[in-house]
Amino acid sequence: MAAKKLSDSLFSKRLLEEVQRWGSMKQTGVSLRYMLEFGSRFTERNLILAAQFLHKELPIRIARRAIELQSLPYGLSEKPAILKVRDWYLDSFRDLRSFPDVKDKNDEQEFTKMINLIKVRHNNVVPTMALGVQQLKKDLDPKLDYKDLDDIHQFLDRFYMSRIGIRMLIGQHVAMHEPNPPPDRIGYIHTKMSPVEVARNASEDARSVCLREYGSAPDVHVYGDPNFTFPYVPNHLHLMVFELVKNSLRAVEERFMDSDKIAPPIRIIVADGLEDVTIKVSDEGGGIPRSGLPRIFTYLYSTAKNPLDERADLGTADIATMAGYGFGLPISRLYARYFGGDLQIISMEGYGTDAYLHLSRLGDSQEPLP
Repeated sequence: MAAKKLSDSLFSKRLLEEVQRWGSMKQTGVSLRYMLEFGSRFTERNLILAAQFLHKELPIRIARRAIELQSLPYGLSEKPAILKVRDWYLDSFRDLRSFPDVKDKNDEQEFTKMINLIKVRHNNVVPTMALGVQQLKKDLDPKLDYKDLDDIHQFLDRFYMSRIGIRMLIGQHVAMHEPNPPPDRIGYIHTKMSPVEVARNASEDARSVCLREYGSAPDVHVYGDPNFTFPYVPNHLHLMVFELVKNSLRAVEERFMDSDKIAPPIRIIVADGLEDVTIKVSDEGGGIPRSGLPRIFTYLYSTAKNPLDERADLGTADIATMAGYGFGLPISRLYARYFGGDLQIISMEGYGTDAYLHLSRLGDSQEPLP
């Protein structure tokens, strides 16, 4: 398929010039604490103010990604899957820019419906981008070292960090309209989230995937005070713990598959510090060679079989199939960093791996804005 340049596509020259103009504007970051405080003062006026902010902020963020999507190295911009993603971004930019100024409650409600449709349009961006990267990998020289693809790794870090931010801002605004929100919820944010409870739920989900894949699954033991709570986004934490536990379960299952020994459990420890809540996921799955450690946070490396191919039905892709994209760990680290945390992996080859997931308790770090 020949590369479609932006100017040759279905989008008008005027729209593309507007994308360039908005893409050069300054982004405005918000913190978890700000979202919490703003959302706790729930008034019609605040919803209108939030919609006015998003009406200006979202086109800037979306335009930046649309511009980057058409200037990627190694011909990645020309892959059919990447062209599809770029068109989604341009469609969303056009929808936002053609929406009139938000002035009253009716405008705000219509705007909320529109941005929710944008969020749905972008649901399959991760598997579609993964497919584009896979299309690129097929064309690359197999002798090329992953370090030579730094430009692509850095782009994908920026792209996915921006996507996390866009989806958080839209999701938070849409969730504020729920007529009967659960207790202690402000939009996406749970003001009294128990990390032990989320870790248990994520572990059970990961064990279900492992049972489906292998027919058995090691136990997961969670240690920590289940009554300890702090404000965070449960969906984000669930995604990160699920990914770490899934990796550990797979490593242990594959190491002990043909052994007479009983597979040792995965251990999760939740520690409550003054600055950070830290969650450690420990396994005895044999570890990762030191030479392989730099690769685990790259997007072109996975030890699992890849679930994507050219015929993949991207409409059915879900978080549970993320094993083979090679995207699970780097994206989990971005989720941690989005609210000022981090993810570190320490491995003992021949024994096992410890993953340290740091979550900032303070909630006052600004969004990273790539």
